[in-house]
Amino acid sequence: MELETRTTKSLWLRHESILLLLLVAEVLYFWAAGRRFATADNVANMVRHSVEIGLLALVMTPIILTGGIDLSVGSTLGLCAVIFGKLWRDAGFPPWIAGLCTLAIGALCGGCNALLITRLRLPPLIVTLGTFSLFRGLAEAMTEGVDAFTSFPASFLFLGTGAIGGLPTQAWILLSLALGIWLLVHRTTFGRSFRAIGFSFEGARYAGLPVQRRVAFVYVLAGIVAALAALTYTARFGTAKADAGMGYELFAITAVVLGGTSIFGGTGSVHGTLLGVAAVAVLSNGLGRLPAAMNMASELSGMLTGALLLIALAGGLLPRWLAHRRG
Repeated sequence: MELETRTTKSLWLRHESILLLLLVAEVLYFWAAGRRFATADNVANMVRHSVEIGLLALVMTPIILTGGIDLSVGSTLGLCAVIFGKLWRDAGFPPWIAGLCTLAIGALCGGCNALLITRLRLPPLIVTLGTFSLFRGLAEAMTEGVDAFTSFPASFLFLGTGAIGGLPTQAWILLSLALGIWLLVHRTTFGRSFRAIGFSFEGARYAGLPVQRRVAFVYVLAGIVAALAALTYTARFGTAKADAGMGYELFAITAVVLGGTSIFGGTGSVHGTLLGVAAVAVLSNGLGRLPAAMNMASELSGMLTGALLLIALAGGLLPRWLAHRRG
């Protein structure tokens, strides 16, 4: 009986359980105070607007589990959106061929990060900060800062504006990727090695794990998923321009850390990340539904998202600080 009580208490004190309760409280508040928050149209709109951030957050999870970071995913999204537009409009490629080429470009961007991090042994923060500026600069140069690609065919726009089985089309992409990443991280020895690398890089190497290959894999995967997010973004807005995905890396990292993944690596979960994405999406959408905050919704959303990131980081540091004090 005592063991069962302790197990139940541990379950409810888990980070994901606490976040779920906070998410429910968030939904109930905006439901009561917001305008038309709980309507089917608004829920569908919330899902559509959170898919790209969700895709980036999901693929950021294994990166952070290894103790790394990728600040370039938003810039990769913008660059891939511009390249897709140029391949379709200027090169005359059909959308599906242009899309496949865009995914290859995303893999190349991720491979650039992987090469610098694994071969040259440069810190992921510095590498991806550099490619953050590089990829965005390339997108600006390709469009001269003003060019935008529009008038995409309806068959492609269905990816961002249509619905299948009552859910937005791109939501099925998010759910499919979430299932794939969850199975990879939680149900395969390959994915479990990400935690070992994040917990102790040298220890994982001495244990015989191909650490460099595993780290390279997660960065290449991040590039491919960022390119996929570029396609859904372009289909949703009907336009591709250089500022696509601006600031998305902050929201993605916030969702991952808020979901319980340690910024130092080694611990975390994909389902926690999904809860973090939902919390960020509900907060952003709900603020826009509050009568008192409608004129400052975007500013408040940015401020509160930053505050959430700081709180989540402090929450991750608190156990280490307490352990140090006890020692």
